[in-house]
Amino acid sequence: MPPKPIRALRNFTRYRKAQIKERQREANRLHKALEDTGIKLDCVATDILGVSGRAMLDALCEGTTDPEVLAELAKGRLRAKLPALREALEGRFDAQHALLIGAILAHLDFLDEQIERLSDAIEEQLRPFEPAVELLRTLGGIETRTAQNILAEIGTDMSVFPSAGHCASWAGQCSGNDQSAGKRRSGRSRKGSKWLNDALKDAAMGAIRTNDSYLQAPRTRRRPLRGASGSCLLPVNSLSCNV
Repeated sequence: MPPKPIRALRNFTRYRKAQIKERQREANRLHKALEDTGIKLDCVATDILGVSGRAMLDALCEGTTDPEVLAELAKGRLRAKLPALREALEGRFDAQHALLIGAILAHLDFLDEQIERLSDAIEEQLRPFEPAVELLRTLGGIETRTAQNILAEIGTDMSVFPSAGHCASWAGQCSGNDQSAGKRRSGRSRKGSKWLNDALKDAAMGAIRTNDSYLQAPRTRRRPLRGASGSCLLPVNSLSCNV
């Protein structure tokens, strides 16, 4: 049983993760709704929820459907694509689409606000553990949010694990070892925390995208985030810090 500060932190990080996933689902609904209108904004703008894309979507919901007027709302480098924008903004956007997409945008704004509030609470909760967060961030692929999620799941007191291998095994990151009469039956990993598993997957994907990183080497891309003997790559013995 982790101490109360870690339990509270875990509640915050898990709920933030759930809200982030819900935001992703809502953003997918937005893309689907735009497909029904015939508007191809996502084919021109990299992020339709960026400053320019959001301004155009808000204008559409308010009743502006003229592609010329909408395209002029583009900012920055997107203005170099004005001809393509005008073509992409031609569609069948009606009152029903305005209601649906307006509701989706309002929900996205609500989720962004909740995620920001949770992130502020997590940072406040982690203030005594800031050295541990910075230590985790020294590993390739681990940014602040991933480090926060990992600490919320395993805590900061590594004395409960005799070795890095024990930590990796508890987390469900070691291959199984089921042998009988000299026959290997199964190499399936045991079940661990799905929240920790998601955080480690994010770290692994970030690591292989980090330039000049050992973990980016092709021979390591298909390996889990652990050593050859099943030991965890996290600096287990150095995470402990006093509250």
